Amino acid sequence: MKKKYLLALLTVITLLTIWPTLILAAPESSSPKKAQTTNLNHLRQEAPSVFIDCRRCDRDYIREQITYVNYVRDRKDADIHVLITDQPTGSGGREYTLTFIGLKKFAGQEHTLVFTSGPTDTWDEIRKGQVEVLERGLFPFLLDTPIVNFIYLDFRERLEPTAVRDPWKFWVFSISFDGNFQGEESRKSHSLEVNFSANKVTPDIKIRLGLSGDFNRRKYIYQDETIKTTSDEKNFTAMVVKSLGEHFSLGGWVEAEASTYSNLDLFFNIAPAIEFNVFPYSESTRRQLRFLYKIGWIRNNYIEETIFGKLQETLYNESLSATLEVREPWGSMSASLEGSHYFHDFKKNRLELRGFLSFRIFRGLSMTVRGRFERIHDQLSLPSGGASLDEVLLRIKELETSYDYSFSLGFRYTFGSVYSNVVNPRFGRIRSRGYFR
Repeated sequence: MKKKYLLALLTVITLLTIWPTLILAAPESSSPKKAQTTNLNHLRQEAPSVFIDCRRCDRDYIREQITYVNYVRDRKDADIHVLITDQPTGSGGREYTLTFIGLKKFAGQEHTLVFTSGPTDTWDEIRKGQVEVLERGLFPFLLDTPIVNFIYLDFRERLEPTAVRDPWKFWVFSISFDGNFQGEESRKSHSLEVNFSANKVTPDIKIRLGLSGDFNRRKYIYQDETIKTTSDEKNFTAMVVKSLGEHFSLGGWVEAEASTYSNLDLFFNIAPAIEFNVFPYSESTRRQLRFLYKIGWIRNNYIEETIFGKLQETLYNESLSATLEVREPWGSMSASLEGSHYFHDFKKNRLELRGFLSFRIFRGLSMTVRGRFERIHDQLSLPSGGASLDEVLLRIKELETSYDYSFSLGFRYTFGSVYSNVVNPRFGRIRSRGYFR
């Protein structure tokens, strides 16, 4: 009898001990949404920083799908370095190896996962597979962070891609120099390309500044004749875009250019613009249908007198473009149509159509189509002196034309074993003329 009373007493004590814990651990279903969002933003500040190091991946899509980590542009700022490498498989697909390297507080942690795409997989299917493997690989690093409490089989609380504290205020600068030197007995050439860019991208504003120069020198020797050519191009571009919600954007361009090819000593353009996207911008990695209107003021100074007898002139123009971009499991496509004209003469106009389609017709068979067509009636900078035969053949001066087009069509059919996922890098890959890579 005493044993029964003792057992009952122990049961009551146990319940009294764990009951407050159960109450405190219970979810607060009535907590305000604002407080929950604030808590999630605080967790975002504490989330690991990830550096994605890849060549064949859609970084925007990754950021959109995996919102519970911070992304950095330099390995030294990262807690986790994700190195994504790839190589072809025997079936014609690609094997993607994702190596997760722990840095800083995760130093010493490292593991590898593999994702294999098929020979007929579309880009949309490939990037979805990459994201699935990426999520699995990141999970072990989240186990010791507060954010793990919000992760189940799927991340229920999607965070907006808002940014964390940044002493650079989200400005990214880049400088590059590219020199190229080629030569043989009868031909020599050298070129120098210099680029500088400064970019700032936030959910509310996008600023892109670019300054570049391209300088080319060529020398040809044919029998007793020596031909020397010079081609220089310098340009500056500034673009500012302000978000006006999920469907509208307002901004503009400032451009300056000098080009020996286009007979421009100085081209200067200011063009405000407005854009409407039929689909929400948040779906931009999947689909877009944008309409962009620009109206511009132009000042041209020419190197040589033009065919219209001008050495300088001030112009006004406008343009309207429609662009469709779609990425679906069946493939991807893009198409754009743009029309423009000058106000002083509406006959001085241009119409440009571009398109691309990558389509999986059925299992094993895919088709790729790419094309461009321009109707041109606005070549105001053509020099009155025309171009010499050398300048025509070497394409160092713009020529008069009323149209410009290009078109390509390709089919690919893959059949046989679907299980040939083994990678064998021995002897490289055979190429034309017996070369290997």
